[in-house]
Amino acid sequence: MEPVRLSFRLPATSANLGSGFDTLGLALSLYNDIEVLETLEEHCYEIEVIGEGSQDLTEPSRNLLVKSYEYACRKWQQPAVGLRLRSINAIPLGRGLGSSATAVVGGILIANAFRTEPLGTEALLPLATELEGHPDNAVPCLTGGMVVSCWNGTEVRYVRLPAMPEGMSAVVAVPDFKVHTHEAREALPREVPLGEAVFNLSRAALFAASWATGNWENLMFAMEDRLHQQFRARLFPGGEAILTRMKKIPECLGVAISGSGPSMLAFARGNPQRVAIAMCQAFTESGVRSRFFVLDTDMQGARPRGAVE
Repeated sequence: MEPVRLSFRLPATSANLGSGFDTLGLALSLYNDIEVLETLEEHCYEIEVIGEGSQDLTEPSRNLLVKSYEYACRKWQQPAVGLRLRSINAIPLGRGLGSSATAVVGGILIANAFRTEPLGTEALLPLATELEGHPDNAVPCLTGGMVVSCWNGTEVRYVRLPAMPEGMSAVVAVPDFKVHTHEAREALPREVPLGEAVFNLSRAALFAASWATGNWENLMFAMEDRLHQQFRARLFPGGEAILTRMKKIPECLGVAISGSGPSMLAFARGNPQRVAIAMCQAFTESGVRSRFFVLDTDMQGARPRGAVE
């Protein structure tokens, strides 16, 4: 077994959660692990990928972890020491579960480990958000939990809400189909009517208040959206059907596209099996294979897994 110099565990995240476009994000108990096995000459990288992305992420010029690491080094005016890396990935790529956020945060954490005086989590949030473009995945990946966040281009403000209670879970259905974030952004209108904006503001506020106070029966109503889901659900088979059907499942508390899709997330109370089967069945009927995860809230966020020489 090769010695590991640095190792970090990074949670998946689900952003938006319906009404909270670019604002709400939840860290989930599904992880990518990143290991630094050896340091090399500056800007030299050797990458081993196990699991998700093993065919796509071994080329340094295409690896967002490496790009984020080098960006952080430039930002902090420190040498970009070369790395021999191993990524053990359980988070599906391009499925709306924050795999890019784990790469961004992982790269920053590695660069931070080489600082003479490493920064704390709060100081890393603006850089992670800058690289991600929005705080909804980056912040919960770093902090864990259900997070309401915003930023003004330089400063990040956020509030972390409690974990899901016992007996409640996040059921994520992941189709064998990718939607690229830029494609999902292009599908959105550039302007929305005032009434639609007010609709989402009221639902997002209700979501945050309901989650904070444990009024889970409000989630189905609070996760309704008119800014993005109706446009994004058309980009992949099964999306529209799931948003409609899940409202009729008694165990389902609320349903949304996870991030920019195509994964779908539903909050389930009690046995999550019926919720998972219903979502996967909708994908199957649309001619798309899928799998599902039953997940909890990750309350720790990105963290080191120990360092040995």
